[in-house]
Amino acid sequence: MKKYLLTGLLAWLPLTLTIWVLLWLVGLLDAIFGGILTGLSAFSSESTGAVIEQLRHIPGLGVILVFSALLLTGAFVSNVAGRWWLQQWSKLFTNIPVFKSIYNSVKKVSDTLFSSNGNAFRTAMLVQYPRAGVWTIAFQTGTPGGEVAEHLGADLVSVYVPTTPNPTSGFFLMLPRSEIIELHMSVDEALTYVISMGSVAPSVAVDVSSK
Repeated sequence: MKKYLLTGLLAWLPLTLTIWVLLWLVGLLDAIFGGILTGLSAFSSESTGAVIEQLRHIPGLGVILVFSALLLTGAFVSNVAGRWWLQQWSKLFTNIPVFKSIYNSVKKVSDTLFSSNGNAFRTAMLVQYPRAGVWTIAFQTGTPGGEVAEHLGADLVSVYVPTTPNPTSGFFLMLPRSEIIELHMSVDEALTYVISMGSVAPSVAVDVSSK
């Protein structure tokens, strides 16, 4: 009986958690969209407010509108005119005190992570952390630059070491390239390996002895 219960739980758990996360995201976006509608209805006429109130009760509308807005924005900024407006938008925010430091930092990180030409989070590797002889999974985020590179020298790699089971927190390290082992596994497989605390290994074994 206990064996069957555990087997049934393992069969349903991934699907249940996936649906729960999706429903949570839908609820979050609907709540944000509902707040926007509340603000609009406060400054609208009675007839317009009735229409807005009907929109509030459509489930998942916030997700659809957010997805549509992102899609239209991406299409707009992909052409010359859109890129020009994006540059003007960025110049406006970079001239606002206090706000500009946050905006510039977030923009640099997002441009680095999501750039199709960048190397951030595109390579999984083995590094020795927190001490020599103890190995863990890490992801390459780039190479040291600027003043840091002048002090440390060349041929170093910047890596992010995620924590388990929450990979959104971790440690930033700069290591000599000779002290890391690049892996052939995908980033998704490496993340699964980290989140599962090593219990779900990649399906294809790679012999790293030749490295």
